[in-house]
Amino acid sequence: QVQLVESGGGLVQAGGSLRLSCAASGRTFSSYAMGWFRQAPGKEREFVAVVSVNGDFKNYADSVKGRFTISRDNAKNTVYLQMNTLKPEDTAVYYCAAKQTWTWTWTESDAAKYNHWGQGTQVTVSS
Repeated sequence: QVQLVESGGGLVQAGGSLRLSCAASGRTFSSYAMGWFRQAPGKEREFVAVVSVNGDFKNYADSVKGRFTISRDNAKNTVYLQMNTLKPEDTAVYYCAAKQTWTWTWTESDAAKYNHWGQGTQVTVSS
């Protein structure tokens, strides 16, 4: 079992940057692929990015490619989402998610396949 706690959200102007962090409990963090999802008011939760268990493989939503970067530090049990050139449409609650897998290339975007979720952190981008 792993517990996830997000931090780093806040209010930023369009064009600005934020870095989200997700700290995981437990000793098996390196066996989890880690993803970020987001949910805007009135919209369904959507995939943002995922990183494989060892950090070698990454997958991004088209809407964030070139602006967001996902990374992980297995020694610190933490996954990050660096968000640059933020847009008002990036405003949402951002959730960290974990999928335990023995497939080292696993980077799927289907939220239903993730086993564990954090409580979320609010990101608001003003125009």
